[in-house]
Amino acid sequence: MAKRTKPPAKRGPAVSKLPKVGAGELLTLLDFVRYAASRFLEARLVFAHGTTDPVAEAAFIVCEALHLHPDQFESFAMARVTATEGRKILDLIARRVTTRKPAAYLVNKIYMRGLPFYVDERTIVPRSFIGELLEDHFGGSDDEDAGSLISDPGSVESVLDLCTGSGCLAILAARNFPNAEIDAVDISKGAMEVAARNVRDYGLEHRLTLHRGDLFEPLDGKRYNLIISNPPYVDAEGMADLPRECRAEPKLAFDGGADGLDIVRRILGQAKAHLTPQGGLLCEIGRCRPQLEDAYPHLPLLWLDTEDSEGEVFWIAAADL
Repeated sequence: MAKRTKPPAKRGPAVSKLPKVGAGELLTLLDFVRYAASRFLEARLVFAHGTTDPVAEAAFIVCEALHLHPDQFESFAMARVTATEGRKILDLIARRVTTRKPAAYLVNKIYMRGLPFYVDERTIVPRSFIGELLEDHFGGSDDEDAGSLISDPGSVESVLDLCTGSGCLAILAARNFPNAEIDAVDISKGAMEVAARNVRDYGLEHRLTLHRGDLFEPLDGKRYNLIISNPPYVDAEGMADLPRECRAEPKLAFDGGADGLDIVRRILGQAKAHLTPQGGLLCEIGRCRPQLEDAYPHLPLLWLDTEDSEGEVFWIAAADL
C-alpha cells in the first residue's frame, strides 16, 4: 500500500500540451532530465510511486527508455542520446504529463531495494518500507544500531506475505531468508497474474507459492515464523483526496474503510493462529498509527522507522497478540 499523498494545491489548469522540442536542442541524458523535470513541475504532477521528486522521476524515465539501471545514470549523464532514443524519451515524458499515470505503468517496471519488478495496472505500484526493514532488522544489516528482530535469517523456515500485490515483498523475503518457504496471498486475480510473472522472472517457483484468496482463508491453518503485510490502509478521507496518479491504481489496494483499519483489524485478529510461538507480524499501516493505538491501547506494538518513514510499520511478537 502507498503512503497517503495529498494532492497539490490548485493553481489554474494543468498543462496538457508540451512545448515542441527542436532538433539538436536536447543532446545528453542530463538535458532530457532537466526538460522532463521542468515539464513535470509545470504540470504539477504528484510523485508517490517509487520516486519522490520531479528530478528523480525524470531520471527514472530516461534510464528506462535507454535500458539503463538507475544506478548507471551518473556514469552516462553527459552521454549523447540518439534521435530515435530522444523521441522515445519525449513520448514517455508527454504520456506521463497528459495521462497522469504513474511512470511505473508507462514502462512496466519498478525498483525495490535496487531490484527490478514488472508492474501494470492490475496491481498497485509497490513502494513499501518493509523491504528496507527486512534487510535492517532481520539479521542482514551491518548497522549495529538497527537492532535485530530475528538474529539468524537462516533459521526462518516459513514466511507469509499477505496482500502481496505484485509479489515484490515476497520475493525480497525469499532473498533475505534463504532457507524459508514463502507463501503469498492476494484476493485479486490480476495481482496474482502479475506476481506469478515476477516469481518466474526470479526463478522462485520452487520456494514461493501464490494463493488467491481472502487473507488467511486459503492457507489451511498453516503457521509461519514471520508474517509480513502491506494491506490497504487509506481511510475514507484519504480515498476522497487521492491524487490522479493514485486513482490509476486498483482501488482495492488502497481502501481500508472508514478509519483505514478494516483489513488491519482482521489481520491482528487472526495472525496469532498462523504464527509459530516465536514468530511475529510485520505490518505497514501508513499514517494510521493514532487510530491503531486508540483501537488497541494494550498491544505492545514496536514501531520501526526507515530512511523515508517514521512510525508507519509495526512489529508485534506472536506471544503478545
